[in-house]
Amino acid sequence: MQIKVTVWGHITAEELIKPMLGSLVQGSLLSKFSGLSIDTRKIRSGELFLAIKGEHFDGHSFVSKALEQGAKGLIVHHNFILPDTCGRDVVIIKVNDTLKALGDLAGWWRRQCPAKVVSITGSSGKTTTKEMTASILGIGSNTLKNRGNFNNLIGLPLTLLNLRRDHEKAVLELGMNQAGEISRLTRISNPDIGVIINIGKAHLAGFKDIDDVARAKIELIENLSEKSQLILNGDDHLLMKTAAPFNRQAITFGLGEENAVRAEEIQDLGSKGIAFKLVYKQSSLAIRLQVPGLHNIANALAAAAIAICLDEPLRHIESGLNQFRGIKGRLFISILPGGGGLLVDDTYNSNPSSLKAALETVKSLMNEVTEVIVVLGEMMELGNEAIPAHQEAGRLVAELMPDLFIVFGEHAPDMLKGAIKAGMSEKNIKEAASLEEIIEMVKEKIMGKNLLFVKGSRLMAMEKLISFF
Repeated sequence: MQIKVTVWGHITAEELIKPMLGSLVQGSLLSKFSGLSIDTRKIRSGELFLAIKGEHFDGHSFVSKALEQGAKGLIVHHNFILPDTCGRDVVIIKVNDTLKALGDLAGWWRRQCPAKVVSITGSSGKTTTKEMTASILGIGSNTLKNRGNFNNLIGLPLTLLNLRRDHEKAVLELGMNQAGEISRLTRISNPDIGVIINIGKAHLAGFKDIDDVARAKIELIENLSEKSQLILNGDDHLLMKTAAPFNRQAITFGLGEENAVRAEEIQDLGSKGIAFKLVYKQSSLAIRLQVPGLHNIANALAAAAIAICLDEPLRHIESGLNQFRGIKGRLFISILPGGGGLLVDDTYNSNPSSLKAALETVKSLMNEVTEVIVVLGEMMELGNEAIPAHQEAGRLVAELMPDLFIVFGEHAPDMLKGAIKAGMSEKNIKEAASLEEIIEMVKEKIMGKNLLFVKGSRLMAMEKLISFF
């Protein structure tokens, strides 16, 4: 039986209403729409506007703006009172919960599409793994991937609603900050392949401890269909222990010999990247990653395991990984102005696991420069772990013995305390009150062959430092 493929411009209001369990208040069931948007700044004429109520905003406040922009229809909460400016030709669909309706609609849409879907979760490395995977799959297939941080209960459905007739593959990352989110995202995306990269100390504010984080990630396995394939990091003992009771057959990746996809003969080339031999059964590939950081080997192995499950030619895996050039904000290296120094941009986000991996990468680059400057903004969403985690961050930086360590944010004193306790001289540590102050501290130090490493959580806006330098 041929699968019906959903296409914007051809799907009727009647078809859209059913998966959302909505009701038509006005307009024609035969109306068709050119797309769906939740943002009046980007909505185009002929699209549906879905009013999402978030923690800091309510899309219902922008309904009139959406109509001014040419919205052909509205999806709103059942209690919402329509504005007087709403013409009788506008299609109005009311639902009990617009966020749930968005997810239900995306889940239905995904199930109408023949594309093979890959869903990736983990405490760190999701985006890099997604991009590496897309680099491989894109060689031979039209592949959809979620943009930026479109990995939550809003972003992932919006990504899936962009699936088209000609997409053969889709690579999605699943994020979370509380229990239940991975369950919901997995049910929406209904992946053919589910991947858990690792378990680490991230988003602890929503969990009691790292074991709780592990149980939340395992929700992917709980909601994976029997026909779907599972890929796990075989080197992550907590992950494997938490997954074991499900008795689910999985393809594993990692450095250990027991893994199906593994790396051998690893060469750390510093700022020039990493070389290793990727081994799967009797086959081996010469991989030359153009990005630094030994932790990226695991990301590359996960991407390779995904490609293998999708029956990609091995040459595509080799080419896709070798041509991957990294992502801005994620250990992205560029040259500092003035003397050929290195700017290491890891500003996209920060948690204890990703910070540890990043500092190990910085250590591998230190023999290429004369001085090292480390700038750390605080790590968010750590709950009761915030103070010890920031003290540990200071300790890890102190092990590198940088020439200058600048700390920024509410937990800057904790990072400072950890560094001093680990033996770093106070004269090499500075606490900044603003990004502008950091710029002034760094400006006089970046002439010459120096390394400037910058990292912090999203809310710290550390990327502004990268823009300046």
